[in-house]
Amino acid sequence: MSSPDMATRGARSQSQASAHVQLPVTALVDIVAVSVFVLIGRASHHNGFNPLGVAQTLWPFLAGTAVGWSIVYVYSHVRSSDWFGRDFRPERLAPAGLAIWFCTVTVGMILRYLLHEGTEVSFIIVATLFLGLVLLGWRALAALILRRTATAKPPRPADAAH
Repeated sequence: MSSPDMATRGARSQSQASAHVQLPVTALVDIVAVSVFVLIGRASHHNGFNPLGVAQTLWPFLAGTAVGWSIVYVYSHVRSSDWFGRDFRPERLAPAGLAIWFCTVTVGMILRYLLHEGTEVSFIIVATLFLGLVLLGWRALAALILRRTATAKPPRPADAAH
């Protein structure tokens, strides 16, 4: 490979590495995804949307999401050479998205079980599939869009930045 090709490839991979979903947006999308799951579930079971009932159903899963985020943060912090954990990328599908999904379902179901809120096998299956679809699906879609956006832009020459 010639030197210009390597420079173009390096610039493209660097722009792909820097393109990411902002942390507050990632958190908000996860919260919305879990909330949509709860709201659809409550609607399909005719439980209504009173705020207390929604909060009672929602909090175990949001607690699980928070546990997942915390584990991903600690893991990335340990791996990072920077004290502030530049490797903390919860918008990534793997391993962050997988860990957040796993914790959301697992911790949510454990808390529901401990509080006698219902953990039938069919509910566990539906929750696992739906939360997997939304928590992993938006990450996969975002990665695809960011990758296409990054490769569609021609790399800027180093002296054009001055």
